[in-house]
Amino acid sequence: MAGNSKRPGAVRKRQGGNPTAGSGGRRRKALEGKGPTPKATEREGHKAHRVARSGANRTPGRRPERARGSGADWVAGRNAVLETLQANVPATAVYVAERVERDDRLRETLALAVARHLPVLEVTRPELDRLTDRAVHQGVALKVPPYEYAHPTDLLDAARAAGAVPLVVALDSVTDPRNLGAVVRSAGAFGAHGVVVPERRAAGMTASAWKTSAGAAARVPVARATNLTRQLRDYRDEGLLVVGLDAGAAVDLPALDLADQPLVLVVGSEGKGLSRLVADTCDALVRIPMAASAESLNAAVAAGIALYEIDRRRSGRR
Repeated sequence: MAGNSKRPGAVRKRQGGNPTAGSGGRRRKALEGKGPTPKATEREGHKAHRVARSGANRTPGRRPERARGSGADWVAGRNAVLETLQANVPATAVYVAERVERDDRLRETLALAVARHLPVLEVTRPELDRLTDRAVHQGVALKVPPYEYAHPTDLLDAARAAGAVPLVVALDSVTDPRNLGAVVRSAGAFGAHGVVVPERRAAGMTASAWKTSAGAAARVPVARATNLTRQLRDYRDEGLLVVGLDAGAAVDLPALDLADQPLVLVVGSEGKGLSRLVADTCDALVRIPMAASAESLNAAVAAGIALYEIDRRRSGRR
């Protein structure tokens, strides 16, 4: 009924306007605030507060675990997981999303996992998204343990223990793990005692590198050097000749008379080649003869050709 201020939802109008409007109302103290805003680390429910609290409870001296499986590598996607298992890449578990649609690839993946005695874990799709850093996993992912790198001096120790003339491959600024895997495969085929890569701005032994090596990664050690230039100098002090592949060199690879000596073969990236410091550290620079129309070779292909030529010279084959 119009004018009935007692009906549900009615508001009685007061005389003199709204006393709480503006800054002069009766709730002026409410505008004074509650003091300075607390720091994010002091506000419960804030991400920074949870991180600070977990850090306070962490055992001193213990490294924090990474969210993506404590340093483990992840292979995501049905084709990628199946091919990785077929290549016998070391793995620790297969993760499958709940209620995922099964096809021939997934069924073969599960069969390989059972044959290798790998645990098969069923998780929610959001959990699988988190583990794989939101990769396109198609409902399946493979957990791969972190690769255990050798020390650069271990490669020389292994060669000397076998009574062989040391041959080491060093990669400078090669960032594609498939190239690294292919170099490891060539190193195993032509008698090299290991591969050295820099710790930073270089490819590491990921699952992709393992797969490309076609099993050679299980036999050929890969070492990491904190500083590649310094490591090459250390190898030189150990009596090794440091030879770099350079398309602009004046000496052809077949003319290298010292191929039967203790040797470090340095291969640069396909685009930029050897860095200046690494090239200056080399005792000799050689090139692979090519047709004039060819611009450059893939780093892995160049390494394979050079290793074949060195092996041919050492074995005395014609």
